[in-house]
Amino acid sequence: MLSKLRFLRPPVSRGSKILSAWDSKNYSDKKNGSGKNNTGKTPLIQVIKPVKINFSKKTKKVNEPVNLPKKEMIISKYNEYPLKTCPLVAKDEFSSNSNSPTTSHPPESEKNYGWQNDSDNKQSFRNWSLFGGAIVLSGTLYGIYHFDIMKQKKDDSHTIKDTINVKKTRKLVKIPSLSESIPDNIQYLLIGGGTASFSAFRAIKSADPTARVLVISAEGYLPHMRPPLSKELWYGDDTEMAKSLNFHQWNGTSRSLFYEPEPFYTPVEELTTAKNGGISLARGWKVESINVSQKKVKLNDGKEISYDKCLIATGSIPKTLKLYDDASEELKNKFSVFRSISDFEDLWEQLSHIKSIAIIGGGFLGSELAASLANKGKKNGVKIYQIFKEKGNMGKVLPNYLSQWTTEKVRNEGVEVMTETEVKNCSLDNDKQQVNLVLSNGKNISVDHVIMAVGAKPNTELAADAGLEIDSKLDGYLVNSELQARTDLYIAGDCACFYDKQLGRRRVEHHDHAVISGRLAGENMAGADSERSDECIDFTM
Repeated sequence: MLSKLRFLRPPVSRGSKILSAWDSKNYSDKKNGSGKNNTGKTPLIQVIKPVKINFSKKTKKVNEPVNLPKKEMIISKYNEYPLKTCPLVAKDEFSSNSNSPTTSHPPESEKNYGWQNDSDNKQSFRNWSLFGGAIVLSGTLYGIYHFDIMKQKKDDSHTIKDTINVKKTRKLVKIPSLSESIPDNIQYLLIGGGTASFSAFRAIKSADPTARVLVISAEGYLPHMRPPLSKELWYGDDTEMAKSLNFHQWNGTSRSLFYEPEPFYTPVEELTTAKNGGISLARGWKVESINVSQKKVKLNDGKEISYDKCLIATGSIPKTLKLYDDASEELKNKFSVFRSISDFEDLWEQLSHIKSIAIIGGGFLGSELAASLANKGKKNGVKIYQIFKEKGNMGKVLPNYLSQWTTEKVRNEGVEVMTETEVKNCSLDNDKQQVNLVLSNGKNISVDHVIMAVGAKPNTELAADAGLEIDSKLDGYLVNSELQARTDLYIAGDCACFYDKQLGRRRVEHHDHAVISGRLAGENMAGADSERSDECIDFTM
């Protein structure tokens, strides 16, 4: 299994330069590589029973929570809403105590004669007609109800697929809610809330204990590590632990996906007045443009912030396939990328309900995710396909014999690996419930969902307005060996294309690189004059 690829991981005793940037909760050099835990239990869905009304007594039953698997929840919804008695056949309308003309006994003086009896007969006929119609209507409704229930029981998998939508729309919450709470001037401004920014602000505070640092992140989450999203979080029996974004490290201890808890950060409103400075995080806010000469940035609501020193650490954006870009919106809903916490939560929630997933891509992310999903989905019989054009897993970074060895380990996890294969076309299949993939090896497969793990491109959206150079071959912002793009402007992480004295111009997409480059940029922002010299080491499970 992939967990045996530990020879690719840097040893714990690796250079003190990396270890010095982290505390005992260090993730960068203390990876959980065991992968030895079994698959967790199928998560249950918390359902609240709707108010149940007794139509004869007009009483309510108090809401009570109940845990139901998805399948039971769908079927039980019919039992929660019993058919109402048609008002045309209500008991009191046709009871012996009713004042209906057909059952009452008026006094002799009020008896009807002749045309009155005829009227009574017509009224009685109308009543019985309504009664008969009500019976027919009730029978029809019951037939529809019974047929629907039988259909649900007969084809549960089809019904469940109707509810599948891996990608969910989430409302991004801004913290603080108003830009007026964000300082107009700041000493250190960090754009991006990922690993590079986290490493940078720790280095800044280490060199300048009273520094005031503002991190602006377009994401709604606290700074966190991304590698466990495709590895550690999928292993283990404790599903609640994974859902709370906690995992076991290589040494058996557990920790959170987030680098620091929320109380670690100084509230944005208090940053400028805090006695010893602090680190504040503005979540859900996006920097739209940067004026390098005036040392100002503009937020997506028009607010301007001036800075003394600035770091751009906007990371990278997942690439997509051309066949996805050209697809209809309905077909696109069956595709997703995998990078964020939201992507993890969506896939986790639906893994117990979908029966097949195709992962396109044979690199680190695709291989890790394929092995993790296969391990997690064993109990539910989830079929995992991995499709890529290389001869073996991670063929772009490993020698052929190691790549082939890795492929066998992935297959041993239950993944159907299709090497030297590309997806030529795709369409909706099986009543639009699945995606039909036409492959270059002559095969067609139908799956419930497709994950694209075909690499990433640097997020350089700020380059045009800022007048910053982009490397024509490697992409990314051009910076020197000190990671400086302009005076008082630094760039770190995936989006930096830096100069290396030994290897020349480079750009690296890697967690370890984010740690190293973020720390170097932070040190230089605080007054150091260091060059990039450390090399990151690839690691996986």
